[in-house]
This record gives sequence, C-alpha cells and structure tokens, in this order.
Amino acid sequence: MNIAVNIFDAHSIVGDLGLIGILAIVFAETGLLIGLAFPGDSLLFVAGVAASGSGAALLGAASLDPLLLFIGAPIAAILGSQVGYLFGARYGRKFFNRPDGRFFNQSKVAATEKWLNKYGTGKALVLARFIPFVRTLINPLAGIVGVPVKKFFFWNVLGALIWTQLVIGLGYLLGNKLEGSVDKYLLPVVAVIIFVSVIPVLIELFREWSTRKHHS
Repeated sequence: MNIAVNIFDAHSIVGDLGLIGILAIVFAETGLLIGLAFPGDSLLFVAGVAASGSGAALLGAASLDPLLLFIGAPIAAILGSQVGYLFGARYGRKFFNRPDGRFFNQSKVAATEKWLNKYGTGKALVLARFIPFVRTLINPLAGIVGVPVKKFFFWNVLGALIWTQLVIGLGYLLGNKLEGSVDKYLLPVVAVIIFVSVIPVLIELFREWSTRKHHS
C-alpha cells in the first residue's frame, strides 16, 4: 500500500485503500463534519470504474469486487447519515456553531437549513445526496430540528440507495467502454449527475422568481 495515500483524491483512495477505504470515506462524508472535504460523487464513480472488467485496467492495479461495492456503499452511506442525525439530535445547535474554517462555514449551514425548510424532509434528504456539503450537513441538521426517527431513516435509506447505485452503476457501465485515462470523463460525468439532481431545485427557483415577478 502506498503510504502517501491522498484521502482527498478519488483515484488515491480507490487505488491505495481499496474497498475498506472507499466505505470509510463514504461513511465519514455523510456522517462527520470532516466529510465536507472528501470526494463523494467522484469517489463512487471511480470505484464503479474499478469494479468493472476492463475498466479496472484504466486505474492501474485497482480492482474491486462489484457485488461487495454495490452492497457496501449504501450501507456505509446509511450508517454515516444515521450517525450524523443522532449526533445532531444529541448535541443540538452547538454542533453547527463552530467557527468558519477552510471547509466548514456558516454560509453552508444557512444554505443547508434553507434547503431542508424549503423542500421538506423527503425531497431534501434524497436530493441532498447529490449536492456536495449539503449531504454532509443535512443529517445533523435533521436531528437538530427534530425530524422523526422513522421518517428520517426511511428517506435516509432511499436516498442512499439511489445515490450510490446510480453513481457507482454509471461508473461500472462506462468502465468497459472507456478508452485512455478516466480523468477526462470524471469531471463531466460528475457535473452531469449534479446538474440532473438539481433540476427540481432550479424549477422551484424559477417558479418562485415567476411568482414574485407576477405579484410585483
């Protein structure tokens, strides 16, 4: 194993840490504030490529068991989110009152609160999976505002399944079709995933703008 592993780089995590590293990062990104700095969508996509047949060759020696990846990733995402939720429910607002840092700042907290309040628990938790930083902060915030445990768990599981299976599946399916370096495909694919996930948000913003314009 390369001791110079970069836990903020998807390639390094997949190639040097393997399945255990991937699941640990997914857990941390969805359950701990330190997860704000970790790659989420790009990590799952690269992991999907590594789990494919010929696609693994594009990542050097990296190779993953697809069955374990497809099963383990949603479990890690679910557990991470539950930890974040329980931590928020127990420690309350103090959890979000920390000073601004390189990755954490109060503007992100405010944006996440607005997200949850505007779109409701179900839609917010599912869509948040595809939005960097929101998928980390929304879980403790749900605990802080008192979202019922059973309700949170249901949407947590659904969101985790949709997010992990979609992004990993995309990487897995494209793995056998890619030629050359995966790098030139990574950013466009992640950008498309994020764009598609925020389409409902863009529609809501347009409706809100149209309503204000109509009443002005």
